[in-house]
Amino acid sequence: MEWFEALDAHWHWLAIGLVLAAAEMAIPGVFLIWLAGAALITGALTWALPLGIAMQVVIFAVLAIVSVFTGKRYLAANPIESADPKMNDRGARLVGETVVVTHAIDGGNGRVKQGDSEWLAKGPDAEPGTRMRVAGLDGVVLLVEHLH
Repeated sequence: MEWFEALDAHWHWLAIGLVLAAAEMAIPGVFLIWLAGAALITGALTWALPLGIAMQVVIFAVLAIVSVFTGKRYLAANPIESADPKMNDRGARLVGETVVVTHAIDGGNGRVKQGDSEWLAKGPDAEPGTRMRVAGLDGVVLLVEHLH
């Protein structure tokens, strides 16, 4: 462990920055990356300037606070858009799809089948075997309409 204590302070900050960056990649949350940046900048300043440990900690704290708030403000103004926002919403993905009535829709309620799944459905009366289109979603119930 003596070799670790013999290292210059800027190597410690570099290691902290790399560990935080790796942790951000392992557990993404868009938070640790700002702290990693603050640690790396602190390491660069420590390498370039003769700074005491107290000043290094103050620089890191200030950079961490500034980078987190700047990053938060940037992400609020420029949100990250998903390539497929309906990826984990099976019902929303079905809007516009054709379904087949399996249990008659009577009085507004029935069951329909799409693919290998059967869903509760609300819509106009229809007999089993009728093909209908999914117009929307009400919780886990598909809102269906007749094909036009």
